[in-house]
Amino acid sequence: MLRAAAFGLAAMALSACASEAPKHLQPLPYATVAALEKKGFTEEDPILLRIFKQESELEVWKKSSKDGKFRRFKTYDICKWSGQLGPKMQEGDRQAPEGFYEVTPALMNPNSDYHLSFNLGFPNAFDRAHERTGSHLMVHGACSSAGCYAMEDEQIQEIYSLAREAFDAGQESFQVQAFPFRMTPENLAMNAESEHIDFWRMLKEGNDHFVVTQRRPAISVCDRRYIFNAATSEFDPQEACPEYDVPQWIQTAVAEKQTEDFIEEVKVLAKLEKKRQREAPAAVEEPAVMLASAPASDAVPAGDEPAAVAVPTATAETTPTIATDQARTATVDKRRFIPRVRMPAMPKLPSLPGVLRRGPEPLTPEPTPNAAAKANDAVAEMLGERSRPTTPVLGYLPQAR
Repeated sequence: MLRAAAFGLAAMALSACASEAPKHLQPLPYATVAALEKKGFTEEDPILLRIFKQESELEVWKKSSKDGKFRRFKTYDICKWSGQLGPKMQEGDRQAPEGFYEVTPALMNPNSDYHLSFNLGFPNAFDRAHERTGSHLMVHGACSSAGCYAMEDEQIQEIYSLAREAFDAGQESFQVQAFPFRMTPENLAMNAESEHIDFWRMLKEGNDHFVVTQRRPAISVCDRRYIFNAATSEFDPQEACPEYDVPQWIQTAVAEKQTEDFIEEVKVLAKLEKKRQREAPAAVEEPAVMLASAPASDAVPAGDEPAAVAVPTATAETTPTIATDQARTATVDKRRFIPRVRMPAMPKLPSLPGVLRRGPEPLTPEPTPNAAAKANDAVAEMLGERSRPTTPVLGYLPQAR
């Protein structure tokens, strides 16, 4: 009994001390510390953040001290983010950024008007290479956004404290990966016609580097594009990429994932096209007076003439000419076909396993045909009726003969 009472008094004392500490120095809640320990993490382990706009989720990942890999610790709901899916382009467009950013201790703001906050560091080298402008793009509390990612105060308090503990233990900066949505084949297919699709596919490459390695990807910029896990950092964001090496095991793992995702995306695109065809409004044929002409094979045998049928008296206005009849028939025939829905261009086949990219062009020391054969087989299986299709399933397929 006395021991329990003493423990309760100690807990109350700790709680009182915590409530008296400035908000940016508040210790992590006991429940959070317990959750870290349960998953094999410590408060001091390095962190990494991943943001997904469409899902309105922010993930905190922790680096394991055992194998050096990052694993997801916790997912937080984003209270509000402003703008639409797509990157921030210019000051005042109220767009929340998308891309890869580094947050240092200097970007942490303990005196924020929105409880607590940290600056994403926009514009980064990629943004500047594209002349994108903006400032004070934050992750903060108060659930109010004008180009930022806004959290509830309790959430930003915990995220801020996790970052503070990691910085205090020696982490120099933490990476923020901000995506328009989870980089799945389904989401890419659904957004394939967006003006930002090329940018998003580039972000997906960075996502894939992280997913297959579970390590923070090294980010570089050259030729106005992101480069991931290059062995050298001597890049000029505006100039053509020099020769560079990517570890072979990473390149192979990424290529395998991209090939699998490519196959799934093509399947989703085909399903979307078929759905659009089914949902297209049915053609309505206009009533028309047509001249009957049966094929020779259907001619009525001699002696079996049908009974005479009364025909209304024709006038000059109601009697169609052969030319008029043919034109009307052509019109009706065309309307029997469902209008073709324009599909986005099929994504480029990603680099195959065995490809080591050095500079802007890929080299293939040991081509691996299995991935390409797998992709072709999947497309062939999906389009089993492609020998004589009524309507092309995808925009790039050949027309029916």
